[in-house]
Amino acid sequence: MSHSLTEAASAAPTKPTHARYWLIAFLFIITTINYADRSTFSIAGSAASEALGLSPVQMGFILSAFGWAYVAAQIPGGALLDRFGVKRVYVGAIALWSIFTAMQGFVGFVGGLSIVGSLFVLRFLVGLAEAPSFPGNARIVAAWFPAAERGTASAIFNSAQYFALVAFAPLMSWLVHEHGWRSVFYVMGALGVVAAFVFAKFIRSPETHPMVNAAELAIMKDGGAVSMEAKAKGDKTGFNLTRLKFLLTNRMLIGIYIAQYCINVLTYFFVTWFPIYLVKERGLNIMQAGFAAAAPALCGFIGGLVGGFLSDYLLKKSGNVSRSRKIPIFVGMTLALSIIACAYVEAEWLVIVLMAVAFFGKGVASLGWAVVSDVAPREYIGLAGGVFNMFGNTAGIVTPIVIGYIVAVTGSFDGALLYVGIHCVITMLAFGLITGKIERLKID
Repeated sequence: MSHSLTEAASAAPTKPTHARYWLIAFLFIITTINYADRSTFSIAGSAASEALGLSPVQMGFILSAFGWAYVAAQIPGGALLDRFGVKRVYVGAIALWSIFTAMQGFVGFVGGLSIVGSLFVLRFLVGLAEAPSFPGNARIVAAWFPAAERGTASAIFNSAQYFALVAFAPLMSWLVHEHGWRSVFYVMGALGVVAAFVFAKFIRSPETHPMVNAAELAIMKDGGAVSMEAKAKGDKTGFNLTRLKFLLTNRMLIGIYIAQYCINVLTYFFVTWFPIYLVKERGLNIMQAGFAAAAPALCGFIGGLVGGFLSDYLLKKSGNVSRSRKIPIFVGMTLALSIIACAYVEAEWLVIVLMAVAFFGKGVASLGWAVVSDVAPREYIGLAGGVFNMFGNTAGIVTPIVIGYIVAVTGSFDGALLYVGIHCVITMLAFGLITGKIERLKID
């Protein structure tokens, strides 16, 4: 009888593990650090500009430096992910961007070097090193999650852009207040180096991960998961100019690129000029600005999770990918238009409320990476993600510079808020009139 019970137990189906949930939680933490490092200069910028004598236009160019490199390196970064695998490229990226972040704290110590030039170069190098991060996130999600869970998974790592300010804006503001603006770069750089070591230990392919059992692996594979390993030598399914041309000329993808650019206009306003806006336009001190920036960031974080859950719920109910991704995007962008109203109110608390509504909506609409996981050709998701992120983060070049000039010419942020809000409308037009049906691309 004991033998029969043993046989019955061994024949019983094994419950799947849930390693992918731990994986996305860890990816969220890494992406939070990623965005916190991007926003270091926006938090330290007011104090740094006074100490270093920087004008609004110079600040705009320094804030844009990240975007120049980040955009230029997207296609090479995506190709590197496809060629060498996520783990090696991503670990190196985290270590490098953290070192370059820390080095910004030393600007001005060496005589004879241009302060503006030094900051621009270091911010440029941070952007260069961070280029593989989001294409890497997309490839990890595509490898670890079935299609029906990718909206939520992508929303979780994408919502880290808001949580970064929730978690780190108060800390960085306190560091500026108590230890000077340079301390922000030292602390964040050191944290990133530690994160690189942890990432190297934890992240690997689900097929070889000790926390994944066969039942969970079957859920991933049956749901359309792809490989996150490097391409074998002689494999010809990766980068070539014909495939790049296809990714640059496909109508559905063009609509997605335009929408992501417009959504990122809101992102880059938030991570570059928003804390400065609170200090210069609204008269808050640096500590107040740090905590005030955290409120809309928290709402953006919640909105990101809501958008992902809503999109996956609609997908499970209807099976219609296009409708399930587009409905949250239209709802979110409609809410995000409230950012324009900030130009017409006086009370600081009402500005924070309107910004909170706007960034909640922006979070709901931030499904671009889920869409990329849905549509990218299986053989080179890294490259497709790189092209997508290249277009989206062109906003990181344009937005800081345009807002810098608007503020310099008008002496106010009102025109900047209108500029940001218009892009919400363009996002809806891109998804409504250009993208068409969202579906997986297959090419020879």
